[in-house]
Amino acid sequence: MNRLWAPWREGYLSKIDRKHQSCVFCRIMVDSRHDKEHLVFIRKAHSFAVLNLYPYSNGHCLILPNRHVSDISKLPKAEYVEVMELLIEAKGLIDEVYKPHGFNVGINLGRLAGAGIPGHVHIHLVPRWKGDHNFMAVTAQTKVISQSITGIYKKLSDAYKKRNRSIRK
Repeated sequence: MNRLWAPWREGYLSKIDRKHQSCVFCRIMVDSRHDKEHLVFIRKAHSFAVLNLYPYSNGHCLILPNRHVSDISKLPKAEYVEVMELLIEAKGLIDEVYKPHGFNVGINLGRLAGAGIPGHVHIHLVPRWKGDHNFMAVTAQTKVISQSITGIYKKLSDAYKKRNRSIRK
């Protein structure tokens, strides 16, 4: 069996365990005054989209419900539907701004399944490009993310605002 080692993730997981006594997603969820600081680029009544601080690629974001639940099956239908609609909306926005060749979409349910924050369900939306993950991660233990997270945030939030202005007209 082949293994893909990701030792960088251990530092991330241990930092979360030590640093966050409460849920980081819940703190972001209730603090809409600081969306730019938290990198929330879309906010809805029951959900929000936020850039991942530890991305696999440019535009890697998380789609979350506005409630602290550990499993998507625990969401009432209205919340579940809005989360899924937000996933589609965020994908469309990333398509428009970055034009990736594909996407990975995933939900890790529970720590053993890879959830870094298992108590608050979230969906990973990871844009992919041909050749985006190459030898650098293996030979140099380095991930290449070609744009700053604040630059990505600005592009996506500007595109979202522009899109909504044109819809209201």
